[in-house]
Amino acid sequence: MKALIFAAGFVIAPMLVTPASAQAVSIITTPTGSFSNSGGAAMAKVVSEKARMRMIVQAQASTGFDELEAGTVEFNVSNSFDVTFVVTGTGDYEGQGAKTSIRAVGSMVPYRVAMHVRADSDIKTIADLKGKHVSSGFNAQKTIGRIIEAHLANAGLSYKDVVGVPTPNVVSQANDFKAGKVDVLFFALGSAAIKEASATVGGLRVLPINDSEDALKRIQAILPGAYVLTVGPAPGIDGIAQPTKLIAFDMVLNSSTHVSDDIVYRAVKVLHDNKADLVATFPPFALFEPDKMSKLVAGAELHPGAVKFYKEAGIAPKS
Repeated sequence: MKALIFAAGFVIAPMLVTPASAQAVSIITTPTGSFSNSGGAAMAKVVSEKARMRMIVQAQASTGFDELEAGTVEFNVSNSFDVTFVVTGTGDYEGQGAKTSIRAVGSMVPYRVAMHVRADSDIKTIADLKGKHVSSGFNAQKTIGRIIEAHLANAGLSYKDVVGVPTPNVVSQANDFKAGKVDVLFFALGSAAIKEASATVGGLRVLPINDSEDALKRIQAILPGAYVLTVGPAPGIDGIAQPTKLIAFDMVLNSSTHVSDDIVYRAVKVLHDNKADLVATFPPFALFEPDKMSKLVAGAELHPGAVKFYKEAGIAPKS
């Protein structure tokens, strides 16, 4: 395995389910308790058990794209629009130059994201956030600030219309919400942090989005590739008591040209073939559609190892 760089905030969680002699690879996720971390841990478990390699979860505050580009890690988990921005050097990566080594591997499961308030809050709509305290800054995880900005834009608001409360990342934002420092909590549905926040504050309620054409365009101007899903009440989902429209975009597994075709091929194959095992570890993988793993991400090339499997499976994207 390539050398891992240890720094403050890293959480190393080895999946000790394969022999010590198995080839080791690493996967970077966002901090422990986040949706991406839970999804990445589920993928690591399946790969470790079935692909003849030991996948190690490396949870950290930053995205992991720099490590992929440098070739110091093998995989990361991100959202689809962040992949578009980072490989093209646009959006939150403006001025940093295109990252030409990064390759998409597979689209895994939708991030269904929402703004949550306390169940007894007088905030009923996103428009009601005007003048309220909302987490801002996200210097270690700018993607989260962008997603919150898109929610505000959906209601015709911007950060200028709220009281910004600086925070470094999504987990710190959750702590601020539980402490009463902010009035709204952003997170992906199904995250462990949502359950903890709900238990702490006595219940949550999700704020629905407006799915009119103009409102959707305002979202997509900030989050390219985002779409709307309607989510109903379900076990494991806090804050939804009736069908509610939410913003969604895809979770993407990424790698780089530094990683061999064989490693990527084996990882993709076992993930495609073992949905039930993914669901058993992280229930939101019930939304995973294996034959749509090859969905293209705007601006990003697919890794050749992934393409090899998709061709064998008959699901390669049409050129």
